[in-house]
Amino acid sequence: MPEEPRWLNECEREAWLALASLMFKLPGALDAQLLRDHNLTLFDYFVLSGLSMAPGRTLRLSALASQINSSLSRLSNVVKRLEQRGLLRREPDPENPRYNRAVLTGAGWELVVAAAPGHVAAVRRFVIDGLTEEQVTALREVACRVTHQIDEAAQLPR
Repeated sequence: MPEEPRWLNECEREAWLALASLMFKLPGALDAQLLRDHNLTLFDYFVLSGLSMAPGRTLRLSALASQINSSLSRLSNVVKRLEQRGLLRREPDPENPRYNRAVLTGAGWELVVAAAPGHVAAVRRFVIDGLTEEQVTALREVACRVTHQIDEAAQLPR
């Protein structure tokens, strides 16, 4: 007989449903601001922002995928679209031409610099400014812990 599931108690269920609601609502709210103001999705912004902070504004696609928690195939599709818009370019990695890297173009740099203030304002509005300093610390700790548990589970044999 299968083992009885460890059902959530009332407090755990309320916490889970609150987190699930946040996971569904927050990306849409951040997407809406970026799409309205700069024709970028949140994922596009993370790609461009990640490149903007990298040395030489350049990263291997595999490193960029890891940094923004994306599959390489999803990232490749978005990079292709951003490349068509002239916001970045792909090129072989000179250290190992079997790998490709993304390079932020001048137009990509200008767009991410223009988009950053509105994005940060939205993050403040939807997340940071409604919390105390202690709540921000707790939010970071919980988010890091859950992310760590997901990463650990991904390493386990199936």
